[in-house]
Amino acid sequence: MTEGKDHKSKLWGGRFQQATEELVEDFTESVRYDKRLYRHDIKGSIAHARMLGEKGIIARQDSELIIDGLNKILEQIEKGEFTWKKELEDVHMNIEKALTDLIGPAGGRLHTARSRNDQVATDFRLYIRDEILKIDSLIQKLQEAFVLQAERHFGLVMPGFTHLQKAQPILYSHHMLAYFEMFKRDRLRLKDCLSRVNICPLGSAALAGTSYPIDRQMTAKELGFEAVSQNSMDAVSDRDFALEFLFCLSVIMMHLSRLSEELILWMSSEFSYVELPDAYCTGSSIMPQKKNPDVPELVRGKTGRVYGSLMALLTTLKGLPLTYNRDLQEDKEQLFDAADTTASSLAVMAGLIMNMQPNSAKMSKDTETGFLTATDLADYLVKKGLPFRQAHEVVGKAVAQCLSKGKELQALGIDELKRLHPLIEDDVLDVLSVEGSVASRKCFGGTGHQPVQEALDAAKKWLEEFKIIL
Repeated sequence: MTEGKDHKSKLWGGRFQQATEELVEDFTESVRYDKRLYRHDIKGSIAHARMLGEKGIIARQDSELIIDGLNKILEQIEKGEFTWKKELEDVHMNIEKALTDLIGPAGGRLHTARSRNDQVATDFRLYIRDEILKIDSLIQKLQEAFVLQAERHFGLVMPGFTHLQKAQPILYSHHMLAYFEMFKRDRLRLKDCLSRVNICPLGSAALAGTSYPIDRQMTAKELGFEAVSQNSMDAVSDRDFALEFLFCLSVIMMHLSRLSEELILWMSSEFSYVELPDAYCTGSSIMPQKKNPDVPELVRGKTGRVYGSLMALLTTLKGLPLTYNRDLQEDKEQLFDAADTTASSLAVMAGLIMNMQPNSAKMSKDTETGFLTATDLADYLVKKGLPFRQAHEVVGKAVAQCLSKGKELQALGIDELKRLHPLIEDDVLDVLSVEGSVASRKCFGGTGHQPVQEALDAAKKWLEEFKIIL
């Protein structure tokens, strides 16, 4: 057995007779990553100490000493002057030991009526709450970029696709605002998630609550929580709030990945629909002509990483009996990485979208091929009285005829068009134009100029009014 640390140095060492094995210390410590919770841990401890003093559970003088000491430790950490020790296992024990060393026996009273179980649950909720606000602000910047693109290039017509094949003409602005709506729902999901995150578990202690006359509402109010947890066992043992946050991050990354896929396609020479800014691309080490869309490719790749974090925590939780188990230590590292990955992906994509330039000439040219107005011709016949299924068949045969002749529908002369069906008259030429097709989509939510302008105005208003407020 390798030499370990003296068990007497442990804050929980009273029951133990042997020193901790060095391998066990390396295996069980979490301070290397959970130290990022230091602000939240100190914030929660200050609220707890203040409540203990107010309720007379500890002397008010001790409460004030503890709060002053915690603020000094916070300052040390912020200045990079604090030494983290792995033998103290985690962020909580490191700070508590430093507090006791700093202020003496009064520091040992901080943990009265508290366990690391409700302490870490509180820290984690405070951390996720802050991350929700940060992620929301980053999504807002991305939404602003889509609005800028939609406004700057209003009126630009491009092909819309289904099955990655040309389908119908649409406004480029309509396409940009489609992503605005996706990320709008992502922000709404985060807001809803926050309502379940923002519940205070402090006071649940290890699992059964505490015999001390604590005031849970007081600490919850000081920490900005909306409510206190109803069941002490549930409060310390479940992490569904973290799972929900990870799900929200996964959906955000899914939307970013879909966007990335389109940008990668659109930047290719086969499409040439957009020019991505040089500052967001890289080159090849061997092919000097290359300009590679590395940012969207990496975002697309990192999406699986965030999905993995969600699946990892789901798997960790699935077999845990009530209440706390050390397995729950595995909740943080995955979530930290997922939050960091999502935040960096949102930030870089916002800058890319803000500065990309659509190739209007290529987009417009591509609307001239692919029979994009075939549905408009079918709708024309329906409005003349033909049942839609018959109209669909007539136009399908017309497309087949055009393919055999190497022509587009709009290239057919009026005489050829009239021979397709007796209901076709001279006014059909207006229907077959790309501009006419777009203009006809006047329904709410459609790609016509009026509904897209209304959607753009609504998007701007929503950005001004939507806020996640604690």
